[in-house]
Amino acid sequence: MTAPDPTRRTPGEIGRVLAVCVVHAELELPAKVSRVGRTAIDKRPMPGRVGVRALGLDGDHVCNTRDHGGIHQAVYAYADEDARRWGAELGRELAYGWFGENLRISGLPVSDAVFGERWSIGDTLLEVSAPRVPCATFGHWSGEQRWVKRFTLRADTGAYLRVLTEGSIGAGDEVRVEHIPEHGITVRELFTGADPDRLELLLAAEPTIHDDIRTQVARHARRRPERTQVNEASEASA
Repeated sequence: MTAPDPTRRTPGEIGRVLAVCVVHAELELPAKVSRVGRTAIDKRPMPGRVGVRALGLDGDHVCNTRDHGGIHQAVYAYADEDARRWGAELGRELAYGWFGENLRISGLPVSDAVFGERWSIGDTLLEVSAPRVPCATFGHWSGEQRWVKRFTLRADTGAYLRVLTEGSIGAGDEVRVEHIPEHGITVRELFTGADPDRLELLLAAEPTIHDDIRTQVARHARRRPERTQVNEASEASA
């Protein structure tokens, strides 16, 4: 089993909240995109401070409660650096909230945050709880061809956050990394499943991990024999 990466990040890093976003308006979706028929992905920046509760931000909500929301997806953060990279590739500015994010953050590698990493923002304490898995709604919203596949391949997923301490957050707030778990497994690693053996470190280190993450790890583990066969075939033909 692979050991945690010794070059992993350490607590004390500082980022900054550029925008706090909540639902601007619900949008209708065609039946082929969503069984719910509506989405709350259209989020826009809010002035002042916004309350942060166990199930999300004041003024925010989800439409598809089967696949989104809950305490482990209470807040969604996306890195401004990743957004700018996408914007350059697509040839357009991707405004705050375009990714459906609640928090646009600069100065921290959000997609490489460690599962269970804790951030203090304002008087809140948030915990990294899952990667974002792109869905058909996101693809439809983007207006880009093959968007879900492109987003998946790059794996700049952003991170869902669980609310440990309620409070409020405003644009300009400092994001301070308070704690990084020893296992070192990042949300990107969890999303890609590149090393199933390494992901098992997460299950051992986090015995109370929520069921959705256990399911993701199990799915990656089931694909392990396929990877082994491919690697062996490649070595044999070399």
